[in-house]
Amino acid sequence: MSAGGPGLAAAAAVLATAATAALLRWKSRLPVAVRNERTLHTQPIPRVGGLAIWAGFVPVALAAPATPAMTVTAWGIPFALLVAVSLRDDIRAVAIAPRLAVHAVAAIWFAIATLGASAATVAPLALTALVVAWSVNLYNFMDGSDGLAAAMAVVGFGAYGAVLWHEGLPATVPFAVAAATLPVLAVNAPPARIFLGDVGAVPLGFLAAALGVAGVLDGAWGAWFPPLVFLPFVADASVTLARRVLAGERFWEAHNAHYYQRLHLAGAGHRGTLAVWGALMVATAGTAVACAWLAPALGAPALVAWCAVCAVLFAAIDYHWRKRRPPP
Repeated sequence: MSAGGPGLAAAAAVLATAATAALLRWKSRLPVAVRNERTLHTQPIPRVGGLAIWAGFVPVALAAPATPAMTVTAWGIPFALLVAVSLRDDIRAVAIAPRLAVHAVAAIWFAIATLGASAATVAPLALTALVVAWSVNLYNFMDGSDGLAAAMAVVGFGAYGAVLWHEGLPATVPFAVAAATLPVLAVNAPPARIFLGDVGAVPLGFLAAALGVAGVLDGAWGAWFPPLVFLPFVADASVTLARRVLAGERFWEAHNAHYYQRLHLAGAGHRGTLAVWGALMVATAGTAVACAWLAPALGAPALVAWCAVCAVLFAAIDYHWRKRRPPP
């Protein structure tokens, strides 16, 4: 096992706790979440809580040992780009075209830095960039209910760290994300006193994909592992997008069609939604870790099985949604 992973990551929690306290102290000066179709709140709430996560994570991650595929060169520059454009978007909205352009540049940078730019790797490069770009956005799509994105970060990156540590690979980077998110989760859980904002959710989505890809390249886990760990987000965002595209909707605009949003609006509220999605997070991530530790060959079948569970959950939510809100 890799020594020092969880221990060094504890420093990230201490730094993030101090940063969270500072943000709360000055919350009257922070930008607030603007109400739109995605919003599940009636009162303005300050955002950019993600800055506290990065205040804890960045110093530890820059000082920590890296796995062969997850070098600072590979993740550092795209991470910085995403933090910059997302913070700007939290303060003053950035148009969708330049915002998505930065996302694409970050994804392509990571793919090239990780896989190389030779002609023989064009297909893997394109696939890796697509996975990273999608993860950046899907994580942001799911940051609409109290505690959801922060809880997924604690559980998901904790699972990454547990497997890397077990495999004897440097685990500080994912453990640092999870540890730095804990104090933010404490004030983002229902009732939220601060939101992560794009500056929190977008880079979290990037790191989820980047660490997942790097783990595959380093041989720590199979390709099934990252989507199983983050399945509650991957399934909800992907199915919702597909459903909206097939319906001919303007899928890039804010909406409340995600399953977690429907569950919330159907009566579960913030606490109920976090309880259901939180249980699903722990179950899928726990299954992924157990398979990685004990029976990697069962990982892909476990992913299929949990996709079926998600399908049943989504069908149940749709059923109750239609009963509660019959079509006109």
